[in-house]
Amino acid sequence: MPSELTLSLHSSIADIPPTEWDACDETENPFTSHAFLLSLEESGCTGPRTGWLPQHLALRDAAGALVGVAPAYVKGHSYGEYVFDHGWARAFESAGGDYYPKFQVAVPFSPVPGPRLLMRPGSGVPHAALASAMAQATEALNLSSCHVTFCTKEEWHDLGEAGWLQRMGVQFHWTNEGYASFDDFLGALSSRKRKSIRRERRDAQSAGLTMRTLRGSEITPEIWRQFHKFYRSTTDRKWGSAYLTARFWPLMGQRLGDKVVLMLAERDGKPVAGALNLMGRDALYGRNWGSLVEAPFLHFELCYYQALDFAIAYGLQRVEAGAQGEHKIQRGYRPVPTYSAHLIAHSGLRRAVAESLVQERAAMEEEIATLDTLSPYRRDDEAA
Repeated sequence: MPSELTLSLHSSIADIPPTEWDACDETENPFTSHAFLLSLEESGCTGPRTGWLPQHLALRDAAGALVGVAPAYVKGHSYGEYVFDHGWARAFESAGGDYYPKFQVAVPFSPVPGPRLLMRPGSGVPHAALASAMAQATEALNLSSCHVTFCTKEEWHDLGEAGWLQRMGVQFHWTNEGYASFDDFLGALSSRKRKSIRRERRDAQSAGLTMRTLRGSEITPEIWRQFHKFYRSTTDRKWGSAYLTARFWPLMGQRLGDKVVLMLAERDGKPVAGALNLMGRDALYGRNWGSLVEAPFLHFELCYYQALDFAIAYGLQRVEAGAQGEHKIQRGYRPVPTYSAHLIAHSGLRRAVAESLVQERAAMEEEIATLDTLSPYRRDDEAA
């Protein structure tokens, strides 16, 4: 790290003025915003209860101006990350090492790709400076490793140049090709897939439910209380870990305003299911969903089709629907790579992980190419 830069670590993002933090992210990604990360802290989502202990990095120049930040956490486990390193931990610990605690540069509980090394535009400070700062902090805190997950491809390349290990994953995103309407989008699909989606939407919307899209202040405290029940219905049924508290939703909603987009299903005027999205400058990011009722294709309608309707109406370039789910391919979402970078102090573990990642990256590239052949989009030689 250049000698004219000073590194500091902060146990709360509240230590850093919001305007200074947000000025370091020209992409305006809602998940790395000061408001989102502060809402996680103040609602108890991050902290001792969940084992995500904030240690945010800040770089300042000789004049004291903030030139770079990174959302960072000290962790004693590998939960809530969506880039799985449990195997690395088991291997190291079986050999007598201590994998935990570790350093995690990430947005907690949110597998949303975006910037992680936030550099103030025009500062002239490269990603390498923040990479060096993260390495220094990892050593100073006596941590085994540092992991930058769901970073941008540019950050991934820069960290690779700095000697970090590179890992790839896959998600499914939808791209808006300038569609004027949902039917316009359907016209780009093969006839069979077009009919299938129309049938799914018809069945979902004929189940005695009313679909609504709410933004910002339209989402009342009572709706947030209901949404927390939806969220818990999903976590209790599938994962058993509810990281996000009931206090988080209204805090985030108040701070992010119209960037919060809630797709709601109601029965007899009462909310019974919902899908939460955050809107960035050019994308809609799907996050949490849950339902208290069983209805055909309701998950697809709220999480995927309503999101596409919204993106088309607002001219957004992408819908990113979160982790996992090959079923998204048949609904117009295509496989895209995700990126993470890893700094491991122990030479033996680093060498073993590096060797495994070479094979894993090759397999992931092949898997993405194979998955893309399953695309429902009509080929040039197919009839409409």
